Amino acid sequence: MSSVWLRTIGLLVLSNVFMTFAWYGHLKTLRDRPLWIAIAVSWGIAFFEYCLQVPANRAGFGTFNLGQLKVMQEVITMIVFMVFAVLYMRRPFSMDLVWATLCLCGAAYFVFRGGTGDGAAH
Repeated sequence: MSSVWLRTIGLLVLSNVFMTFAWYGHLKTLRDRPLWIAIAVSWGIAFFEYCLQVPANRAGFGTFNLGQLKVMQEVITMIVFMVFAVLYMRRPFSMDLVWATLCLCGAAYFVFRGGTGDGAAH
């Protein structure tokens, strides 16, 4: 696996950890606080998501085409979400989330079956 693959996937995983906490973490920790506080905290967390997401997409673009980056992002999102739901939110493990993730892996098959990249220059 090339360094572009590793850098892109690694940054996407890290950005998704921040994204998941920004989108869903307040449901556990800030439920009794005013909405504006939950929004402000989520925005603060999301800043770090973007600090990782933008470099991930820049690193991967050219090696991966736009559709491949998007589908890769969605598969990673579901995997990170499953771990978050079980470990942080203490939700029971759900095979439905596994099946949904496998459907996204099917989407990944279709966008990657012709190889990577689309000839776009960096």
